[in-house]
Amino acid sequence: MLRIRTIEAPAYVGQRVHLGGWMHSWRDMGQFGFLVLRDGAGTFQAVLDNQEEMAKLRGLQYESVLDVEGLIAAEPRAAVGAEMHDCHIEVLSPVLEPLPFEVNKKELKPGLDTFLDYAPLGLRHLQKRALFRISAELMAGYREYLMQQGFVEIQTPKIVGAATEGGANVFVLDYFGRPAYLAQSPQFYKQMMVGVFERVFEVGPVFRAEKHNTARHTNEYVSLDLEMGFINDHTDVMNMLTGVLRHMFGRVTDKCAREVALLKLRIPSIGDTIPAIRMPAAQQIIFERYKEDCRGEPDLSPQHEVWLSQYAEKELGSEFLFVTHYPTGKRPFYAMADDEEPALTKSFDLLFRGCEVVTGGQRIHRYDQLVQNADKWGIKPEQIDGYLQAFKYGMPPHGGFGMGLERLLMQLTGHTNLREVTLFPRDLDRLAP
Repeated sequence: MLRIRTIEAPAYVGQRVHLGGWMHSWRDMGQFGFLVLRDGAGTFQAVLDNQEEMAKLRGLQYESVLDVEGLIAAEPRAAVGAEMHDCHIEVLSPVLEPLPFEVNKKELKPGLDTFLDYAPLGLRHLQKRALFRISAELMAGYREYLMQQGFVEIQTPKIVGAATEGGANVFVLDYFGRPAYLAQSPQFYKQMMVGVFERVFEVGPVFRAEKHNTARHTNEYVSLDLEMGFINDHTDVMNMLTGVLRHMFGRVTDKCAREVALLKLRIPSIGDTIPAIRMPAAQQIIFERYKEDCRGEPDLSPQHEVWLSQYAEKELGSEFLFVTHYPTGKRPFYAMADDEEPALTKSFDLLFRGCEVVTGGQRIHRYDQLVQNADKWGIKPEQIDGYLQAFKYGMPPHGGFGMGLERLLMQLTGHTNLREVTLFPRDLDRLAP
């Protein structure tokens, strides 16, 4: 007999089918009972009035895995307009001990640490499932749009021989007797691949060995990276990013209507352009409006990002804001300096609802200039020989960005801790599950 998913059941009124899933809830009324079965697609109610079948459920804990065979019947009072009757139950995997917390309630009750300790169970909660289904559609929308724009998806090494961004925030490992590192970014490789395909992107993990313990940092996250050749300057990259985000959010709206409604999300609207402001002007706004003098500082603090987002929403009518032209000393050695103000770079951060979610810009494409800049940063050519090879043999003007998937999801859904929107987070204290 046909096994269908819960979401398909209303289309099978008058037919006998199999549903497989987890015992989401069970109300035993004595002479009859109501079973709600949950599978990967949704939930569906079965009405039981056979004592022999009801006895199979008595003593089971929620989350027991069942196969339920029965007749799909129309029922206007049911949430989806149908339910299952005349049921036969097979217990595929019984749960006999109490759960550490309930996952069939509207809201999850445990604290974050307890939830993460039992993440394989907690992630079954309907709101958590909705959250990560939206995450999946954001990635799908990212891929879909870039392929439409002629980009090629690549997968770059995560074990590397040199620290991409420099500094000490790298995980060192023993690679057959010599040091290697977990990749902080696919930066070098995606630039190399501009010389092959011109337009490339990647969805993959990156690793940062920073000993921070903040709500907006983890030590492993999913980075949505892009690099594109033959650009005029960083604004071409910003325009591509604008189109990417518009498509990603549009796909969430189209594909995740139930999840958006369940989580009560407000999906942002993005016009043809996102407003942009240069870093010195942004710092001047902070000084004038919020009375904090950060002029001349190399970077924005989290509070500065909040203030600038408030300014953008109130004065510019946008939940997004590009901040461009960060100081040369704050950006990596490969960042292109501004033609008119060499102390600044053709770079940008994108702020969304009070938090930076994307960093990008134009890169240096001339070999001699790149070698010179690497030397200023204390990087010897032999340390990055493979990277420099691409430039020695000709690279076009190019640029790109890196977007943190979890950061974007956190800002979209209104969560305040990155660990809440990361499937299995890795931080200073957590290496399991």
